[in-house]
Amino acid sequence: MPLQFDSSRYQRLESLTLNTSNPAAVHFLSDAGLALLVEASAPGVFRLSIGTPAATGKPASGSATRAAALHDLLARDEAIGEATVEEVELEGHPGFRLAQGDNVLEIATHPVRLALYRKGRKVLASTADESLFALGTEDPAAPLSWTLSFDLAPGEAVYGLGESKIMLDRRAERVISDEPESRALPLAWSPTGWGLYVNTVESVVHDIGVEDYAPSSYVLTIADAKLDLFLFAGEPAEILNQYTQLTGRAGQPTLWSMGTWLHQAANTDVAQLAAVAREMRNRGVPFDAVSLQPPAAWEVRAKLNLEWDPARFADPRQQLGEFKSMDLKVCTPGFPGVPTHSPMFAELEDKGWLLTEDSGSAHVFPGVPATGGAPFGLLDLTHRDVWNFWRDKVRQIMDEGVDAVSCDAQIDIPDGVSARSGDEGARLRTVYPMLVKRCLFEAAAWNKTPPEGVVWSRDLFPTAQRLPMQASASVPNTWDGLAESLRAALTAGASGLPAYAHDIGSPDHPLDTMTPELYLRWLAVGVFSSHLRFHAVPGLLPWDFGDEVFKHAQTLMQWRYRLIPYVLGVIEDAARTGLPVQRSMAMSFPDDPEAHAYELQYLLGPALLVAPALQPGNQVRVYLPKGDAWWDLRTGWRYEGGTTWTFECGLDHLPVFGREGHMLCLGPAAQHTGEFNSARLLDEVWLFGMPVHNPSVMRNKIRVMQMQGSSYAKGLEGLKILPSEGLEVKRRGAEVRISRAR
Repeated sequence: MPLQFDSSRYQRLESLTLNTSNPAAVHFLSDAGLALLVEASAPGVFRLSIGTPAATGKPASGSATRAAALHDLLARDEAIGEATVEEVELEGHPGFRLAQGDNVLEIATHPVRLALYRKGRKVLASTADESLFALGTEDPAAPLSWTLSFDLAPGEAVYGLGESKIMLDRRAERVISDEPESRALPLAWSPTGWGLYVNTVESVVHDIGVEDYAPSSYVLTIADAKLDLFLFAGEPAEILNQYTQLTGRAGQPTLWSMGTWLHQAANTDVAQLAAVAREMRNRGVPFDAVSLQPPAAWEVRAKLNLEWDPARFADPRQQLGEFKSMDLKVCTPGFPGVPTHSPMFAELEDKGWLLTEDSGSAHVFPGVPATGGAPFGLLDLTHRDVWNFWRDKVRQIMDEGVDAVSCDAQIDIPDGVSARSGDEGARLRTVYPMLVKRCLFEAAAWNKTPPEGVVWSRDLFPTAQRLPMQASASVPNTWDGLAESLRAALTAGASGLPAYAHDIGSPDHPLDTMTPELYLRWLAVGVFSSHLRFHAVPGLLPWDFGDEVFKHAQTLMQWRYRLIPYVLGVIEDAARTGLPVQRSMAMSFPDDPEAHAYELQYLLGPALLVAPALQPGNQVRVYLPKGDAWWDLRTGWRYEGGTTWTFECGLDHLPVFGREGHMLCLGPAAQHTGEFNSARLLDEVWLFGMPVHNPSVMRNKIRVMQMQGSSYAKGLEGLKILPSEGLEVKRRGAEVRISRAR
């Protein structure tokens, strides 16, 4: 059924009048009696807040919960920018101009229009034949909602908005924030120089150039009495930087999580997983962690304790100890659900600790894998006592030898279900997985500074980028499935998530389509990513395809462990820049449209360009983005940017290129990260032309500076240095001089 915009449901805001202004903000009143605040939130960031006086003023005591939750979406609520504000005429209409250097926001006041400029060029504007703001008035008893419409230029791409297996460009899609199947995240941006973020946990519908609706417009529909919109002007990297400063940045995953994982097969017990783990060790496959299948390993039992499932864990200490004897970390599944058959269900319902229906009774959800298919109630984590209880009990479980927790809690909560806080409907669907993952990360990062921990989860929600590690999508074991997996990772990164795990194949789909060639290509993508995981399933293990394939897999896995210091350094950079580990061409090279067409090439951090093999055969076509030269890691040959090449690619590698001016710091080969010497994490350094940039490396202590045509690096003592052709290296005590060969 075609989508149609029903304009009769909305009252247009036709005019604005100035109330007050200062160097950081302008206050308006609208013809509908609404207040509009426009402020310079940060350099290149403008904030527009509009609503009824009740929505825009100080919250009354009854709405304190709502205000607190909204504030929790922002790591920084106060404005830190300044702008020059002047009253101007805009195309024959009265208006105002707010300027922050090269970034300008223009607001026409009658009719109400908006235009965002960057370096003198208009990058975003409200749709010309529509008022910028429209307020929903169809049902006076219903909550207020807003619609906004922005022009999209022909062919203009829009990125972000969550995970997608289909396309990196989200144009022609409808994304609904509170529908779990939409896999939504709130940041959208374009390589043309704009970004936007709606600060709400209520439902937001993004219609991005949808045919039969508004094919040349980006239409936002926001179900909130207050509209709180942030507009960004800048390159994608600048937008992600400002967005994550505003909404919060990643916590730190642990070093061991960068190693390989092994996931338990369905319908097997812990002893069978341990047997596969021991075979991995005996065969010399490097890995660091095992993760167990749902259902949850423990649940609330007598005296409100979390107790291990006795049917699966007859002796948890002994079972965990077997993995520890192999130098492995253990990730167990948890879930904030209480099965109805549990004797504690009625007690928790009486305490008011479960999500409830209008009748006051606990809502019973149909069974999910985490409950073994049993119906259940959900702990009400909006209640501070429940939050503290679950966090503290999970922490006790972790003290028994668990190193990480996996938990998927993005459940389609019906509209009639509510929490103690008053949250219900779309708001509760959005908030609940956020609370679950924050609670688990707080338990995992207990008393660590900076916070460091691992929570393995597929859930997506606003501020998901604060919590490291997103679990991979389930895709078919086909070439198309490999491409879908990579798109999911790159779209998540484009939406602000720093780290995305890659499963090597999927046990949820037929295994007979996984060929030896496809397996190695899949493994290579996992090696050049933030995290990767094998499945303990016959047909998905590296020795299942014969000795030659296993030998190639071993070569790739050695690369993985040597890359760990670099990958962890890139994740640490995410806490400073907001940029993900895997970066799309549109994000990294916004001014090179030809690069955007190679949507599944990506940068791994700032220094490496990876060209995955996504179809059978040994030939891979690669576009090397303009503006830089690129060095082939395999041959050491240098290629100019802005060129396209076809490379022969054996099964033991992918075309990977070092970016000129950067260096790659590699660690030693190892069987697990416990073998790393923390005092000497690095082994050697590869130079790609004359180094200009400080390298990405765990807890970076290497610094590069230029002087008189040479580069000087400190922090390379004792490391083997491999210069690219045409360079010579001389050591002077603790300093290394790199200059052009004479």
